[in-house]
Amino acid sequence: MSSIAQKKGFGATIWDFMTTVDHKKIAILYLISGGFFFLVGGVEAMLIRIQLAKAGNDFLSAGTYNEVITMHGTTMIFLAAMPILLAFMNAIMPLQIGARDVAFPFLNSLGFWLFFFGGIFLNLSWFMGGAPDAGWTNYASLALASEGHGIDFYSLGLTISGFGTLIAGINFLVTIINMRAPGMTYMRMPLFTWTTFVASALILLAFPPLTVGLFFMIFDRMFDASFFAVEMGGNTIIWEHLFWIFGHPEVYILILPAFGIFSEIFAIFSRKRLFGYTALVFATILIGFYGFMVWAHHMFTVGLGPTANAVFALATMIIAVPTGIKIFNWLLTIWGGNISFTVPMIYAVAFIPTFVAGGVTGVMQAIAPLDYQLHDSYFIVAHFHYVIVGGVVLGILAGTHLYWPKMFGTMLSEKLGKWTFWFFFIGFHLTFFIQHFLGLMGMPRRVYTFSADQGWDLFNAISSVGAVLMAIGVIILLVNVVITTVKNERVGNDPWGDGRTLEWAIPSPPPFYNFAQTPLVRGLDTYWIEKMEGNKKGMIFAEPLGDIHMPNGSIIPFVISLGMFIASFGALYFLDGDKPWALAVLILGLVITFGSMLLRSLKDDLGFHITKAELLKDAKGGNTDGH
Repeated sequence: MSSIAQKKGFGATIWDFMTTVDHKKIAILYLISGGFFFLVGGVEAMLIRIQLAKAGNDFLSAGTYNEVITMHGTTMIFLAAMPILLAFMNAIMPLQIGARDVAFPFLNSLGFWLFFFGGIFLNLSWFMGGAPDAGWTNYASLALASEGHGIDFYSLGLTISGFGTLIAGINFLVTIINMRAPGMTYMRMPLFTWTTFVASALILLAFPPLTVGLFFMIFDRMFDASFFAVEMGGNTIIWEHLFWIFGHPEVYILILPAFGIFSEIFAIFSRKRLFGYTALVFATILIGFYGFMVWAHHMFTVGLGPTANAVFALATMIIAVPTGIKIFNWLLTIWGGNISFTVPMIYAVAFIPTFVAGGVTGVMQAIAPLDYQLHDSYFIVAHFHYVIVGGVVLGILAGTHLYWPKMFGTMLSEKLGKWTFWFFFIGFHLTFFIQHFLGLMGMPRRVYTFSADQGWDLFNAISSVGAVLMAIGVIILLVNVVITTVKNERVGNDPWGDGRTLEWAIPSPPPFYNFAQTPLVRGLDTYWIEKMEGNKKGMIFAEPLGDIHMPNGSIIPFVISLGMFIASFGALYFLDGDKPWALAVLILGLVITFGSMLLRSLKDDLGFHITKAELLKDAKGGNTDGH
């Protein structure tokens, strides 16, 4: 199968993406679908801020408002932030370690389609009788009391999506452990690869407790089990434990890859090695380790007792230390550097004070008596948005500008990028800074309206104006993407001019086999080392040019996920009693899924070889895009 470029029709392109097992195309699928869900979550955020813009507003009813805040949180965490970060992990990590693909390309595709169908299933709840309405944390007492199928959509949709994320985490772990290029020792891995590694380990350990909790919820709601039903001897607090044993590591699953993106940006645009690389690596590992020791700081008000509260308060304070180490190392990387303020660098510099503000309010809440006062107030809303938006979303926007040329071969406009930054950054602080004070003034979370005599009018109005500015910033980013795509001005291997790691040594976008010859890594920032020594190729090779074995594409991951999607509707309606077709739909979906698995296990798919002659032809013609 040659990689000689040819124009494809629309249908052929769609089929190509449905069947692809190429990590770079799967990254594009994650980016597009995560971006779509980010816009959906953004629309839900705007509905919230319109409702709260003035006292006594009746723009949304109380029930609809509960659905909107539930879906906003769920969509942004599970269906937007996670997949966009998985897009960068997929696109960049295999290139950084000198691999031709991830360890399990088939599973990589399956992971995406499970996430995608889970997300679509969850959002179909809007059109099929009502969305989930128990908050994104889905606390059991509220969830069990919720009428309709909203909570069932939540439980089944996140179970499917969670399987996809778990598969992705395992895949990345195996890839980093087994597929590093010769010479790429652990202490030569780029920081983004390190953060992908630790985040993947967190996924492996944190998602099973969530899955267990969701299964318990499904059994409680569908089969009248009594895991959480207090009147039947159950315990609602068990849901909180299971959710937060997942939920707090989830924060680090999101923020660590963002830290990795910022680490790459500081080194590239300061033209310096990262200060304290070893300290940054061990800080990353420590954050992952302590991430599992702090979950009950979300539960200081449930009555665990002073001993438990003290232990989790102390652990919460300790986890601030490795984060602080990172902050100082980044500042010292910039210090004395030859800085160029590109769009990614502006985001990175703005991230530091923003994230520190979020971290400081986090340490404040580690003090149990203070948290008792702040809990369930708008102070908490302000805190976690400073961490998630001020950390993760700024990281996503920075990563989008940094890696767009590597993923698509074109550069986003710097001018429009700066407009996006200023609208988004000013809007963000306007929206959420003031919410700290709303919390201190007594405004509780999850209220859909308030009266004019409570003194919250002005601050809520300012907050809503900030949300409009953020929305304008995102719209400018979309315009930027469209203009860049239409212009289609191609860029070279290293469009920023100061790339330090292996992904900048190969064409943009990379050939579908990544590296014609496996590179030999001679140190940290290996591409920078080769550039400084005048090596025009940008790398030394660990093997002679020869045939490359690559896996075939497959539609089976799509079909397996589609079967799960169909079966979920059968499970959802099965116990209504008035839908005789539900059992048939459930069985049909499971037959499709397990039949596809059986087909996969019986079918010998040996892949294909790219011959040495084709590689030489590609290198001469420059046709390396895999079409």
